[in-house]
Amino acid sequence: MNRFLKLNLLGLYVLALVSLLMPMPWDSNALLQRLSLILLGVHVLETIVMFKHVKAYQGPLWKSVCLSLLFGLLHWLPLARKNRPTP
Repeated sequence: MNRFLKLNLLGLYVLALVSLLMPMPWDSNALLQRLSLILLGVHVLETIVMFKHVKAYQGPLWKSVCLSLLFGLLHWLPLARKNRPTP
């Protein structure tokens, strides 16, 4: 399910980029671009608020930040669950 959602987000970003170069069906250029910018803005806020979990990534910090900006909670939530203290 996580992979499916990530692929959908990537698809939205690709469509938004393509809509900058050519007209999209149903005149959806502005909608795709606006939706992508809103999602990126929300992901910026998520990255800042959940930075404790973002930096727990096993790779480079820049890569974790980029993944968090692209995928938001789909990236940091598994990290938070993995690093949760066991009762």
